[in-house]
Amino acid sequence: MSKSQSDKPGIIWLNTLVFAITFAVAAIGVPWYGLTHGFSLGLWLALIGTIAFAGISITAGYHRLWAHRTYDAHWSLRILFALGGALAVQNSALHWSSDHREHHKHVDDNDRDPYSAKRGFWYSHIGWMLREYQASRYHDYNNVKDLQKDPVVMWQHRHYLALTLLTSIGWPIAIGLLLGDVWGAVILVGFARLVINHHTTFFINSLAHIWGKQPYTDRNTARDNGFLAFLTFGEGYHNYHHIFSADYRNGIRWWQFDPTKWLIRSCSWLGLTSNLKRTHGYQIEKAKIEMQFKKLTARTPIRCETTLQKLQDEYDALLLRLREYYQARKQLLDNKTKALTEQMPTLEEMQDKVTELRAAFLEHKHHFKMLLRHPQAY
Repeated sequence: MSKSQSDKPGIIWLNTLVFAITFAVAAIGVPWYGLTHGFSLGLWLALIGTIAFAGISITAGYHRLWAHRTYDAHWSLRILFALGGALAVQNSALHWSSDHREHHKHVDDNDRDPYSAKRGFWYSHIGWMLREYQASRYHDYNNVKDLQKDPVVMWQHRHYLALTLLTSIGWPIAIGLLLGDVWGAVILVGFARLVINHHTTFFINSLAHIWGKQPYTDRNTARDNGFLAFLTFGEGYHNYHHIFSADYRNGIRWWQFDPTKWLIRSCSWLGLTSNLKRTHGYQIEKAKIEMQFKKLTARTPIRCETTLQKLQDEYDALLLRLREYYQARKQLLDNKTKALTEQMPTLEEMQDKVTELRAAFLEHKHHFKMLLRHPQAY
């Protein structure tokens, strides 16, 4: 045996067998059973519903609620997410959040990021869970002391195995008994569903660090990818998430597919979520402008000092105009709040000022984009 082979961490046989067996049953069993017996419409609907419940429990619960604390949730909603997380079979919320916080803290560090994308697609997608790469910190939860104060998190952590067996095995059997096709439910809602939930989630650790755009930052490998967002209930806007991880949204535009954001926001109207954290618009626009300027100077060698100075002046002026707009906007909102209790005769003037500054900023932003595309023409 070579030295490199002997130095490899030991295989985690439980994880390896779970991933291998579930994938084999799904890949072979689903087409075989479909051709020989067929799946009813009820089973297909149960499959979609179970995928959604388990997936949303990971994105809204494990990820945005517990790992990043981007909002607060009522105990009843936390219990639902804890049950859905057990159904997803991705370890307890405490362990998952601990790993994920290490990922954000040390992203792309091959030694400290649990699933560093710089170690390759296979490693970041599933390989990191097949060997004892992180054995030294399996039970080190110092980075999630806040979660240890949440009774729902600790209840799920203590009873994770029982809850996982009850949900991932008991639920498909219950569906099968209800619809009169236990084996069909076990194969489709049990095995196939689990494989789909696993690998769509794993795509965020792997593909979302390889495939897509970087409109906000290039300080790490994370990418924005609308297709992955569709597969993962909004998690595909990963470049935004890695620079603004305290935001309860991943897709910040109204047209971006982020059902996790929509769920969290809708629950706030019912009193089930509160304290929803959002990144200030100034910081978002500033990050985008900085990246546009950085990409231009990196890809276009500009030797003319006059052109370089022109670009830098336009860049500085655009940031100044952006700051002025958001300062005026904040002042307007503050005055509107005061106007609820006292008369503020300057509100109309403030509104006109904000509208004027916004129009000026958008015009300047358009001019700056044209300058970035054709720097030599100015």
